[in-house]
Amino acid sequence: MTIDATDRRIIAATAGGLPLVPRPYAEVAGWIGLTEEEVLARVATLQVAGVIRRVALAPNHYALGMTANGMSVWDVEDAVVDEIGPKIGALDFVSHCYRRPRALPVWPYNLFAMLHGRTKSEVEAKRAKVAALLGPACRGSDILYSTRILKKTGMHLSGEG
Repeated sequence: MTIDATDRRIIAATAGGLPLVPRPYAEVAGWIGLTEEEVLARVATLQVAGVIRRVALAPNHYALGMTANGMSVWDVEDAVVDEIGPKIGALDFVSHCYRRPRALPVWPYNLFAMLHGRTKSEVEAKRAKVAALLGPACRGSDILYSTRILKKTGMHLSGEG
């Protein structure tokens, strides 16, 4: 799909997040001179085409009291990682889960799952639940704890912002 100038204006207007108002798409529409219906239709088309993957909240875990956040990394048998990965991602304490290529011999891990908790012991208990779900398909793991929040921003198109 080729995006046009209007699509680019919508993406640019929403890259920093939607406004916290009762009708955010109407607000965005007003900013760029469209109707709410036009913005909603274009966003839907962009989602169907895969240009926009999702519209979601990005909570500040620290503000919610989740100060022990760790990226768990797993060395999972390649034959089962695509089957078991979505099960890990569906756990209510996993905010995102994805497969990545290994970087052997230094980095044997191919499955990543971000775990959140109030304490490291809570996160370790959740890590144990993931390990139990993975069972013998898991050959090794580690966890990398966050030490600070990095700035999260939306996508910016080339030549903008």
